[in-house]
Amino acid sequence: MSEEGHDADHHHHAPPDDIVVRVRALENLLIQKGLIDPAAVDELIDTYENKIGPHIGAKVVARAWSDPAYKQRLLAKPNEALQELGVSRMQGEDMVVVENTPSVHNVIVCTLCSCYPWPVLGLPPGWFKSIEYRSRVVREPRNVLRDSFGVDVPPDAEVRVWDSNAELRYLVLPERPAGTEGLSEALLATLVTRDSMLGVGRPKAATNPAGASA
Repeated sequence: MSEEGHDADHHHHAPPDDIVVRVRALENLLIQKGLIDPAAVDELIDTYENKIGPHIGAKVVARAWSDPAYKQRLLAKPNEALQELGVSRMQGEDMVVVENTPSVHNVIVCTLCSCYPWPVLGLPPGWFKSIEYRSRVVREPRNVLRDSFGVDVPPDAEVRVWDSNAELRYLVLPERPAGTEGLSEALLATLVTRDSMLGVGRPKAATNPAGASA
């Protein structure tokens, strides 16, 4: 399955219809009883969909691709570097940024539950919380990357699996796509995918020729 196919074909990870109906019914009941405020729920959803999400991480990655000094700070002192771009430590967790290179491919998991870098990636995808992914990726990461996400890691490259927990959250700095030397930081950010920042995907290929600017 290709990365694009994986993103477009999440129906097997979507919640069953009966669960969706139950959640909506429960929400309506809580609203009727005055236990939750619909406006507060809408604001919370808007926050995670529009203010906190993969676009935040994409901005961080694009800055690292564009600014070697920032990249060095991001890898050496990620919490401080993230704060430079307004990313806060919402739950007091420490962030660790690991870089993908031609010789090392990093992938993120949380084997115990679903600890996830919310400040930079927003809501976790369903597959990240699945028992199948959490158990298999630590045992056979190459197979999981290839079979489930369409990512073939070269046999001479090392695969490193990073296990998130309540104190530590990880973010992958993916390799910069070829032919993007002339792209602006804003355009670079559009190439960064959520899955590439988890290590189960790659950034999008550049559609602009090298030397383009915006």
